[in-house]
Amino acid sequence: MDTKLELLTQIALGIATHFGNNCEVVIHDLRKEDIESSIVYIENGQVSNRKLGDGPSEIVLETLKKNPDLLKDRLSYLTRTDDGRILKSSTMYIRGKNNTIDYILALNYDITGLLTIDNSLKSLLSTAEAEDDEKQPRRITHNVNDLLDALIEQSVALVGKPVALMSKDDKVAAIQYLNDAGAFLVTRSGDKVSNYFGISKFTLYSYMDTNKEK
Repeated sequence: MDTKLELLTQIALGIATHFGNNCEVVIHDLRKEDIESSIVYIENGQVSNRKLGDGPSEIVLETLKKNPDLLKDRLSYLTRTDDGRILKSSTMYIRGKNNTIDYILALNYDITGLLTIDNSLKSLLSTAEAEDDEKQPRRITHNVNDLLDALIEQSVALVGKPVALMSKDDKVAAIQYLNDAGAFLVTRSGDKVSNYFGISKFTLYSYMDTNKEK
């Protein structure tokens, strides 16, 4: 274990111990060749039901796709687990030489119980229904296959129609979303995406090139 990772694990344990069992702390190693098992340390993994050696989140894939000079820590946003619990999350980028992102330190605090209390208070205190225009929390996945499925679902939701009714432009938009999200960093993702959208691998690459031209 290198010095930086050793320090991060010390900090992670301290945070998890301080805030208790509802606070999950995860370290992703972005230097690994096998990014599909990016989690190298985790405390209170029962929060998201993940474990050591599990795969990357959407944030990890997005990080790998973006210019590290443009990345800023993402603090206090919402995510959700497979079983519907809501988490308050923060993502911090740990940099190495040449400003590259070596590690991601992520905090996920289960606020489901607190939201239940908050909603009960709002129903008592409010006089009109507030309009909810917030984005839906991102789902935390356990492995790259689940993550790819979630990204595909999001691409379809973005277009707003089922694949059977999609035009070429619709599919191009969906492929662009997947490409920007880092979906094609996942091994054999091209085959799965091609099959899902009913296009050939050649067409898939053509749509990706179209996106670059735009």
